[in-house]
Amino acid sequence: MNFFDLYRQKNQLSEKLFKRSKGVMPGGISHNVHYFPPYPFFLKEAKGSKIRDVDGNEYIDLWMGHYTHILGHHPEIIVEAIEQQLKEGIHWGILFEKQVEWAELIQKLIPSAEMVRFCCSGTEATMYAVRLARGFTGKKTILKIAGGWHGANPDLAMGVKLPYDREESLGLPPELIQYTKTIPFNDITGSLETIHQNREDLAAIILEPVVGEGGFAPASKEYLDMLRSETERLSALLIYDEVISGFRVALGGAQERFGIIPDLTTLGKIVGGGFPVGALVGKKEILETTSPERKVKKWEKILIGGGTFSSHPFTAAAGLAMLGYLKDYEEEVYPFLETKGEEIRRGLQEVFDREGLNAVVTGIGSLFQTHFPFQGEVTLNSPHSINQLTDTEKREVEFRIRMLNHGVHVMHGGGSLSMAHSDEDIERIIRAAREVAKEMKMKEEN
Repeated sequence: MNFFDLYRQKNQLSEKLFKRSKGVMPGGISHNVHYFPPYPFFLKEAKGSKIRDVDGNEYIDLWMGHYTHILGHHPEIIVEAIEQQLKEGIHWGILFEKQVEWAELIQKLIPSAEMVRFCCSGTEATMYAVRLARGFTGKKTILKIAGGWHGANPDLAMGVKLPYDREESLGLPPELIQYTKTIPFNDITGSLETIHQNREDLAAIILEPVVGEGGFAPASKEYLDMLRSETERLSALLIYDEVISGFRVALGGAQERFGIIPDLTTLGKIVGGGFPVGALVGKKEILETTSPERKVKKWEKILIGGGTFSSHPFTAAAGLAMLGYLKDYEEEVYPFLETKGEEIRRGLQEVFDREGLNAVVTGIGSLFQTHFPFQGEVTLNSPHSINQLTDTEKREVEFRIRMLNHGVHVMHGGGSLSMAHSDEDIERIIRAAREVAKEMKMKEEN
């Protein structure tokens, strides 16, 4: 039985639900990343490191709510915070004290966060970051990483897939490309060339210092130093998208870990404790330009925010509980995650090498991905190298389905570990990968 047929056999109720879903949602989903062929499974419950689908299949989860659940699914501290907030109220659209406490805690933890502005998603935060950079500098051009993903906002939804020279969707004005351009990640010479070509009109450079679309490859210190010095020299802003890396690769995010501080930072995922969230933080002189108390003409305002559910009480309560826990237990959480991340990357790579399967495991901290090069040994340190040199379809479909058949849920060939992942979980993941490697190698040889 091939791996697709085995998956279908184990997920018959999910198939029925997916057919229903396609009758009400285009493609049966509301987020494209949730789809994979032949059809996605439907979740029923989650706790700790495990998820269970409607067919009764249990998986060790490595997706963890889009890398959100650093403490595992359904942690007690979040449940308690939400139960308390439920007694106090659901949604007000009015300022409340927890919102201030939450912002104050972020201010203490994130080095660049002199001020904080909340919104509803990471996509929204990056959109506002670009708008603020243009409004503050009076310039138009934004440089982003070739292959980098910052959500589906119109200013940054270009240059994600090869050949990186066009918008990623119909319905986006093509003239946007005139003001949003790409630079190669971890390539100082190539990036400097584009920076200098746009030096007169450069508003900002935005990047993930740990690139999600690039195998969670970290930016080199030399590369970040160059971006920091060039943006300062050209009176442009440096923006870190830390929606994934914030509070994960270190309590203060990648900027704390690498020691190079941006002007603006976007946050999401962990900062909301599992609820819808986005945040734009940065230097006071920049964020203050969005204040409604600022005395300017109407056409000189920089409009940031306005979402009905920005800083929702549940999100504020959960975010405050999550960040408070990470702060109080920093000395336990981050060494644990670092050690487990090293174990799983090393263990997976050893399995693939032993079984003779050409695969490369990348990542940092508790984040990792698996890739299948088209040929030979390759260096994977950017989105471009992964998109050009590896079989991403094999990773996203075959490897994913085969791992599911062995009880492990991966995303992009890997995912994120949490405090709930045990030594036994790590061993089971590696055992599953060993069986999958044998299957894939046998398929190659037949």
